Amino acid sequence: MPALDSGVVSGERLRRVRPRPDPETGSFIMTATFDRATTPVPPEPTLRLSLAPAGVRAGRLDGAWWPRSRDLLLELPSLAAELDQRWGRVTRITVNPAQWPVVPRRIPVEGHVVHAGWFTVEQDEHMIMVCSYAPRRLNLLVVPPSTDRARAARLMSLAADPVNTRTAGALIAAEAADGAEAVGAPAA
Repeated sequence: MPALDSGVVSGERLRRVRPRPDPETGSFIMTATFDRATTPVPPEPTLRLSLAPAGVRAGRLDGAWWPRSRDLLLELPSLAAELDQRWGRVTRITVNPAQWPVVPRRIPVEGHVVHAGWFTVEQDEHMIMVCSYAPRRLNLLVVPPSTDRARAARLMSLAADPVNTRTAGALIAAEAADGAEAVGAPAA
């Protein structure tokens, strides 16, 4: 039997498939080797999440999440796992597709599936709404993945502040304006 040189299996690049005989049955067994260079790398284990203090009535936002990419299939499982422990099983999320290139209807997370929806006009493009079995809802600012650490830290702190009354989009716009002023400011 000839060996296959390449192909695609479950989104991973297949390098080689070689048949080999099973010593017990004599039938052939197919062995596949995957090329890890083309396989998506999962995000770092540390979740970048900031929530308003427990027991304090939050402002317009309940906190912030700083994903490492715009891939919901890759990023949402770590957020859902953390919120499952703190808050109750996450059942549904909604996003604005302006910031997410692909919004799958169902996202597998540890032990269950989270249903995903989207709103183009009704929902701020920099926010994710998270719902749980306990009738609770979190509105989280989504800090753009390309944001530098200092700006992301400021945004996450502001979004988790219970006295904040600004929307997610207003916080992002204010941070962008502050950054533009700092860049254009004359040196002292």
